[in-house]
Amino acid sequence: MATSVSSTTSSSGPVVSVAGSSSADAAGGSVINVSSLVQQLVAATQAPQEALISSQTQQVSAQISALGQLKSALATFQGSLASLDSPSAFQVETASSSDESAFTVSAGSGAPQGTYNVAISQLASAQQLLSGPLAATSTVGSGTLSLALGAASFNVTVGPTDTLADIAAHINAAAGNPGISATVLQGSDGAHLLLSSSLTGAVNTIQVTETDGGTGLAAFTYGTGNTANYTQEAAAQDAAFSISGVDFASATNTVSSALAGVTLNLLSTTSAPTTLTVGTDTSTVATNISSFVSAYNTLQSTLGSLGSFDASSNTAGPMMGNAVLTGIQNQIRHALYNVVNTGSSTYNTLASVGITTQSDGTLSVNSARLTAALGTNFGAVSQLFSAATGGVATSLNTQISNALGSGGSINSAGQTLTAQENALTKRSNDLDQQMAALTASLTQQYTALNTLLSQLQSTSAYLTQAFATLPKIQSQVSG
Repeated sequence: MATSVSSTTSSSGPVVSVAGSSSADAAGGSVINVSSLVQQLVAATQAPQEALISSQTQQVSAQISALGQLKSALATFQGSLASLDSPSAFQVETASSSDESAFTVSAGSGAPQGTYNVAISQLASAQQLLSGPLAATSTVGSGTLSLALGAASFNVTVGPTDTLADIAAHINAAAGNPGISATVLQGSDGAHLLLSSSLTGAVNTIQVTETDGGTGLAAFTYGTGNTANYTQEAAAQDAAFSISGVDFASATNTVSSALAGVTLNLLSTTSAPTTLTVGTDTSTVATNISSFVSAYNTLQSTLGSLGSFDASSNTAGPMMGNAVLTGIQNQIRHALYNVVNTGSSTYNTLASVGITTQSDGTLSVNSARLTAALGTNFGAVSQLFSAATGGVATSLNTQISNALGSGGSINSAGQTLTAQENALTKRSNDLDQQMAALTASLTQQYTALNTLLSQLQSTSAYLTQAFATLPKIQSQVSG
C-alpha cells in the first residue's frame, strides 16, 4: 500500500500527515490503486494453484496421447496376423500347367493338391450367322423382328424406309439385347448381315422371327427348320475336356466347377494330355511370415519409444514404467518365445524356423532356414503360428483383442485418464470462479479502505492548515 504516516514538529506544534499514492490511477484524492493491488493479490493466490493444475493436465494429456499411440500400433500389428492366425490362412495353394498354350490355371484356398492329366477335345464357342446377299440401300420391308439368344429375347421395329444398315443399328441399340451384335458386310455379291453372339455355349443359339406377314422381313429369319437365309460361320458349342479321365462339358472356356478351388482357362485343344499340378504355395506363406516380422519390428519400435529412457538427456518416454505397457510387452514376449505343440520336436519355436531376436529387441528372418522348414514340414510351421492353443499368431491375436476390448487394460486405462482430465478441467473452472469471488471481495474491502484513507488525508490537511494559523506562543524564562 503506497501510504505512509509521519509525525513532525513545527513552530506551532506537532503535525500528522498522510502521503497518498502517486499512481496515475489514483484520482479524486484516492490513496490506493485498488485495481492494481487486487490484481496482484489475486495473481499471487491463483498462480501456484493454476501452475499445479496445468502441470497435471499436461501430464494426463501426454498419457492419453501415448495410450492412443499404443492402441493404434497394436491394431496395425494385429492386422498382420490375419494371414497367419488360423489353419485356413495356411491353405494357400498354387497351380501350374505344363503347357500354357493349352490352358492356364489358378488355385484358391482348399484346392486339392496333386497332379492331374488334362485333355481338351473342344473349346466353347459362340454362334455367328452370315445372311445371303441383300440390298444395302433400298428398303427391306417393315414390321417387327424378334431376336433370341438362348432363353433371352428382344424386339426390333423396322420402319418402311429403313435400310439394312438401319436394321443393324436397331439391333445393336435395342433395349434388352442379351449379346447379339449386327454388322453389315459389303461383299462383291452384295451386302450381308452378320449376326454374332457374345455368349459361348450350346444353349446360346440365335433365332430370328418376323411379324410382317412374309413380305420383306422374311429374308432375315432364322431358326430350327429355317436355316436357308444364313450360313453358320461358327457354331454355338460347349467346351469338352477331361481331368484324369473324367469327362466334363462347359458353356464357357473359363471353368471353375470341375475341380474345387481350381480355375481353368481353356485356350486350345490338345493332342496329348497336359499336366495340371496343384501344390502348397510356400512362397506366399514365407512372404506372409516376413511381413509379420516387419510388422512386429514396427510395433517394437513404438513400444520401445513409449517406455524408453534417454540417460544422456535424462528424458523419459511418456509411458516409462506404465503397468499397461509393461503388461502388454510381457504378454507379447511370452507368445514369441513360447514352445508350441506342433507335433514336431524340430519345428516348435520361432527360432527353429529361422526367426530370431536381435540385440535391440527386433526380429530377423533367416530366409533359407524358413524356406527349408516350409519345405520339410509345412504342417508344423502352420501349427507353430496357427495352433488353437499356443500358436504364436493365434496367441498374439487373442492378447491384443483382449487388451483393446471394452474390458481390456487399454480401455480401462483410457477411462481412468479421461476421468482425471475431466476432474482437472473442473478444478480449473472452480479456481476461476473462486478467483472471481476473491477479486470482488478484495475490491470491496480495499475500496472501503481507500475511502477511509482519503478522508484521513483530508482531515490531516485541514489540521495542518489550522495549526499553521494559530498565533505563535513564546515563553520566556527569567533567570
